[in-house]
Amino acid sequence: MRELGRGFGYLVKGQRWVAQHGKQFGWGLLPGLITLVLYAGALVALAVWGTDLVSWATPFADDWSDPWPGLLRGFLTVLLFALALLLSVVTFTAVTLVIGEPFYESLSEQVDISVAGFAPESGLPLWRELLISVRDSLRIVVRAVIWGVLLFGLGFLPVVGQTVIPVMGFFVTGFFLVEELTAVALQRRGVRLRDRLALLRARKSLAWGFGAPLAVFFLVPFVAVFLMPGAVAGATLMARDLMGEDTGADDDDADDGTDAGGTPRPDGRGAPTAR
Repeated sequence: MRELGRGFGYLVKGQRWVAQHGKQFGWGLLPGLITLVLYAGALVALAVWGTDLVSWATPFADDWSDPWPGLLRGFLTVLLFALALLLSVVTFTAVTLVIGEPFYESLSEQVDISVAGFAPESGLPLWRELLISVRDSLRIVVRAVIWGVLLFGLGFLPVVGQTVIPVMGFFVTGFFLVEELTAVALQRRGVRLRDRLALLRARKSLAWGFGAPLAVFFLVPFVAVFLMPGAVAGATLMARDLMGEDTGADDDDADDGTDAGGTPRPDGRGAPTAR
């Protein structure tokens, strides 16, 4: 429970940080607004032409007697739109981070500077960082889509599908959101995707405490846009925690070189740096 609360604390601290740095908050809104417009256009197009698309894809139902063609196609249209909404939630962060790479890189660096007085640098040119970000984002999106489709299918199970599965969905989505958000700071530290996932899996409760509430908030598109800058700031603080660096936290949250159970971590401060 302590790690869950600590993760949520980073989400709150990130929002507080951008509230105190208005310029960074303003610039950080732009990528989310661009992504929102793109996604809204795609969903509107699907709502308008979704029925035609389903009818084109199900010619075998043309010879069925009424009302079965209409029922089948109506169900598939609703299913298609629900899947599109699910994918939009899962991929919104990844797409926004790719579009806003320079904005969020700068924001993350400012968070590091505000805590430690300097920001780690990858030493890579911007085009190279962008290429790595796109590649890693695609890998995460594929994983997230597989999980999303699986959970969507399990959602049709009686009782469990309407209770347990939605909760699982928020935790799974939250984990992938945290990976995407912490990647901004961890890539500058030379931490590869495989090692980032290992860091987060070792502290799932911390990731869930940050990501699960964020996944709930991100269900509302406009909320996602306004929370994104603070989410990047909070994820940078979490990345510092994962790497055993100072987070500028209060005494209760300070890193004492142990995990949640009090066991010393490998370097006495945090997870070993992966280069």
